Amino acid sequence: MQRLQISNLSKTYPNGVKALDNVSLTISNGMFGLLGPNGAGKSSLMRTLATLQPPDSGQVLFDGKDIFRHEQQLRSQLGYLPQDFGVYPKISAIDLLNHLAILKGITDKKARKEQVLALLQQTNLYAVRKQAVSTYSGGMRQRFGIAQALLGNPQLIIVDEPTAGLDPLERNRFHDLLSEIGEQVVVILSTHIVEDVHDLCPNMAILAGGKVILQGRPGLLTEALEGQVWQKTVSKETLHQYQSTLNVISTRMTGGKIQVHILSGIRPDAGFEPFSPDLSSVYFSALFGAQRTKKEGAVC
Repeated sequence: MQRLQISNLSKTYPNGVKALDNVSLTISNGMFGLLGPNGAGKSSLMRTLATLQPPDSGQVLFDGKDIFRHEQQLRSQLGYLPQDFGVYPKISAIDLLNHLAILKGITDKKARKEQVLALLQQTNLYAVRKQAVSTYSGGMRQRFGIAQALLGNPQLIIVDEPTAGLDPLERNRFHDLLSEIGEQVVVILSTHIVEDVHDLCPNMAILAGGKVILQGRPGLLTEALEGQVWQKTVSKETLHQYQSTLNVISTRMTGGKIQVHILSGIRPDAGFEPFSPDLSSVYFSALFGAQRTKKEGAVC
């Protein structure tokens, strides 16, 4: 079994932004969800794990070896789908995948052809293999991105915001594909979409402000919130009052009305009903706690 061990990883950019702040995680085979808002440091962590940028401090071991001392070995075992990736115009999927396979060191022509065709089948792109990737829809392009990430049978796969902008049908197809490949290798799914982690990942962590603020199994984290989340439909006029006096973790519009969710060990006020927590509750309560800690630290 492969294992990725991240210890005390920190990274500050030249403009002073501290993207990673003492991040430590242990990730084994299977799908691991890294959840966090935009700007949380997820992409910085993904780029660091892909050895595209060095950390300021800390260590990352994969299969017991320091990835920054054995970069080439890590890259030979790595499949990476960044948040944004470019493609050559007018080059077909089969030709581009073949070219990328050569760059990845798959030199045997017969083996390379077999792998390219198999990946096009696996990602449901075989029928459009001769079509230019630049003409693909967003979902098709993301599936091509997974195909190139799977070249060379990688043991560590990193996908950064893979379903952002996809329609529900393409998102489901992408989920099925990730589930299929995520059983025998380490797959890190970095996203701000809670449903992606809920649907795919048996283990997860939440990142905010460059720090890991919560980690564990989604089901257990959700169970830990039982009896602590309350819901009420409120008016716009009273919303500010609740936000200033209670622990409001989230609000949303439902049927033109505002539903407010409160974190409290007891019924916070008349009209509040208990709400059965879900992974979104876990996510928003963790972000609320991190924000409150940050404010308290600033006051001190």
